Amino acid sequence: MAWNEPGGGGGKDPWGNRGDQGPPDLDEAFKKLQSQLSGIFGGGRGGGGGAGAGQLTGGLLGLIVFGLLIVYGLWGVYQIDEQERGVVFRFGAAQETAVGPGLHWNPPIIDVVEKVNVTRVNSHQHTALMLTEDENIVDVSLTVQYVVNDPLAYLVNVKRPENSLDHATESALRHVVGSSVMDDVITSGRAAIAAEVQERLQNYIDTYGTGILLSKVNIDESAPPNQVRDAFNDVQKAKEDEQRIINEANAYAESVIPTARGEAQKLIEQANAYRDQVVARATGEARRFEQLLSEYQLAEDVTRDRLYIDAMESVLSRSSKIMIDVEGGNNLMYLPLDRLNQPLSGVGGAATQESVRGIADAVLREINDRIATGRARDSR
Repeated sequence: MAWNEPGGGGGKDPWGNRGDQGPPDLDEAFKKLQSQLSGIFGGGRGGGGGAGAGQLTGGLLGLIVFGLLIVYGLWGVYQIDEQERGVVFRFGAAQETAVGPGLHWNPPIIDVVEKVNVTRVNSHQHTALMLTEDENIVDVSLTVQYVVNDPLAYLVNVKRPENSLDHATESALRHVVGSSVMDDVITSGRAAIAAEVQERLQNYIDTYGTGILLSKVNIDESAPPNQVRDAFNDVQKAKEDEQRIINEANAYAESVIPTARGEAQKLIEQANAYRDQVVARATGEARRFEQLLSEYQLAEDVTRDRLYIDAMESVLSRSSKIMIDVEGGNNLMYLPLDRLNQPLSGVGGAATQESVRGIADAVLREINDRIATGRARDSR
């Protein structure tokens, strides 16, 4: 029978009072609770001293509980730095939203907060021997730089994201190098190969859901194995020498060809100038002949004599000796014009007009004498 039913519980309430006595006294109820707690922790109902000890023990217990509550509350306070994000696990289950920077509180033991740095650039190095498309073996060493862009996926989706990144790097690198020839991997194609590896690797880790974002993939070294490195270096040196000789030949050709073209253009210009000169001279001679023909048709005798005199003057002006055949005589007269043109000794060592005229007169007299002698011989 319930305590509040008629006749139930002897007409008493849970605090031991009868129902007709009104509400219980809270102080008395609190004292009874302390007595029960002190009894549990070894206290007993004895005399007055025992009751005081029980009250003291109960107050100490309350302070301990209160202190534990304060420690529990402070224990749940934590700070997230600006470069970090927090992921809350409540009873082992991750919450959907990452915790941003600042002060936060979560109940300890119930919640566990994992902090992830989302701004630090991490590095992962990988080295491996692999086969190229042209069936050569190369030793490739690269560095992968990455940041965590999804803290929840980084902590939850993959157990060991770094191991997944290492395996994905191996796969992407082998795929790209296996599709390239050795010369591209070692020399000129390293940048293109690194970019292709980064693109393929990012696709892999996105498929895995690791929460990693690649910043840069750098190929630190790509070389043949140590066993054949010396032979390979000799081959590379020979290729460099070949390219150097080709460049020198091209430089020489670039220097010779313009010079040859300039000389050819010079000869062409000279030939054109000579052609124009000859054509112009021929044209002028033809016009001069046409003018002479007109003059000749007007006065044939005069024009003929003039042409003869001009021709003889042109011929004799270039000769230093003149042979004169005297009509009616058997001798030829010789005139050394080159000596006549030389300066004669006179006043001041220069030829005078009188001396020249005397020589001319002497020559004329000689000519007349020879003509007369020839005529006299002919008359006899």
